[in-house]
Amino acid sequence: MHTRRTLRRTRTAATLLATAALLVSACSSGSTTSTAAGSAAAAEGAALAALPQATPAALRPYYGQKLAWRACGAPGFECATLKAPRDYADPSAGDVRLAVARKKATGPGGRLGSLLVNPGGPGGSAVDYLQAYAGVGYPAQVRARYDMVGVDPRGVARSEPVECLDGPEMDAYTRTDTTPDDRKETDRLVEAYRTFAEGCGRDAPELLRHVSTVEAARDMDILRAVLGDRKLHYVGASYGTFLGATYAGLFPDRVGRLVLDGAMDPSLPARRLNLEQTAGFETAFQSFAKDCVRQPDCPLGGPGTKPAQVGRNLKAFFGKLDARPLATGDADGRRLTESLATIGVIAAMYDEGAWPRLREALASAMRDGDGAGLLLLSDSYYEREAGGRYSNLMYANAAVNCLDLPPAFESPDEVREALPAFRKASPVFGEGLAWASLNCAYWPVAATGEPHRIQARGAAPIVVVGTTRDPATPYRWAQALARQLSSARLLTYQGDGHTAYGRGSSCIDSAINAYLLRGTAPADGKRCS
Repeated sequence: MHTRRTLRRTRTAATLLATAALLVSACSSGSTTSTAAGSAAAAEGAALAALPQATPAALRPYYGQKLAWRACGAPGFECATLKAPRDYADPSAGDVRLAVARKKATGPGGRLGSLLVNPGGPGGSAVDYLQAYAGVGYPAQVRARYDMVGVDPRGVARSEPVECLDGPEMDAYTRTDTTPDDRKETDRLVEAYRTFAEGCGRDAPELLRHVSTVEAARDMDILRAVLGDRKLHYVGASYGTFLGATYAGLFPDRVGRLVLDGAMDPSLPARRLNLEQTAGFETAFQSFAKDCVRQPDCPLGGPGTKPAQVGRNLKAFFGKLDARPLATGDADGRRLTESLATIGVIAAMYDEGAWPRLREALASAMRDGDGAGLLLLSDSYYEREAGGRYSNLMYANAAVNCLDLPPAFESPDEVREALPAFRKASPVFGEGLAWASLNCAYWPVAATGEPHRIQARGAAPIVVVGTTRDPATPYRWAQALARQLSSARLLTYQGDGHTAYGRGSSCIDSAINAYLLRGTAPADGKRCS
């Protein structure tokens, strides 16, 4: 119920955890359907084609526009509105208005240009990420030399946001059982997906056809030109790597310094993506389990307890919640259901720094019957505010995912057929993530994208970063993207958590900073710990 691509979140107390969006919209098992197998075979031969270098006449007014900057947010930040064609095939059909923010280079040192940042999602606000983290938390020497820039992609946050459900409706959606035990529960889950999709379709029937990653990448090229930059310099995390790689594929001659951290593999069909991400969360859970049993407050086992048993203990707890949700003390009367607890655990897999908080929340729930801690983790994942309002993250996430790739599954029967493969990939999370991959089957707009390779022939060196135990973007995806891109340099972090830049590895940070500041790409295959 949550969605397919992932997001690295800002490092503030309010947004400690990464948002996992990749999760629940699609995946491919070893026993793939003919559709998924056909998509995979097609992707092996299909590559994203570069666009012509000359700007079409119909797009020149967009490339020539001037931005009206105004002060906004914290001191030093400016905001503006960028216009882009809603439909690049028919620019006369109307515009979309995109929110842009920047913080100018502070010096010392000569300005290198603009550095665009994107935190992932899809659905993550680059403007929020810039103002809360990148514009103040990126290395001082990077901020000294670059104008730091974020643009909310079309349909996201301040850029004509897609809206699907109100707060109470979204509360009901998030607690829907995603491990149905019988036909009645399956019908209830399908109805939840239909209601969600219908809400999105009512809100933005035209825009919903034009929120693809390809269109967002083309918007970035307009912004590059309007900012006065000959080349695009960019740091994208998680889904932001797909957006950045897509830009490189469309405009290889305009690639400047691109960092793709927590990389995705664009050649995979939806079902395969979700199956491999499911395995990634299992890898992360195994690391958490090994750490948990060494701690005195671990509620899932003691010293010597094997990770498999820790997983069985957690599944048993989830089963109890399925039968009897826990009280949370929530002002809106919400109780902790199996689905909400599962998302709370998944949210903490993104950052090993959240593991103590997860142990505490699990202990309170399992020993004291208090589900408040796990509910808070789940709310962080969904970006639910204390007053019951949700950001548009999950709505935009589904809108982009369901347009970028054909659905993982077309029916509940297809999900049931794939359940053994998902359970094998993750005994803890597999069943729920398989059913969550059904959501795009009911989307009101047909997918316009297909799996494809991205080569970006002729592009300057691109740094692809992978973390060996990344839960949301498995390391093999970074390896796959690096093989596809003609100029990639693979940089590996041997560790836990989602993404690597700015997460404590001086080896990773030094390599990326040298690339951003001096254009010196790391040696291909460089490994850090």
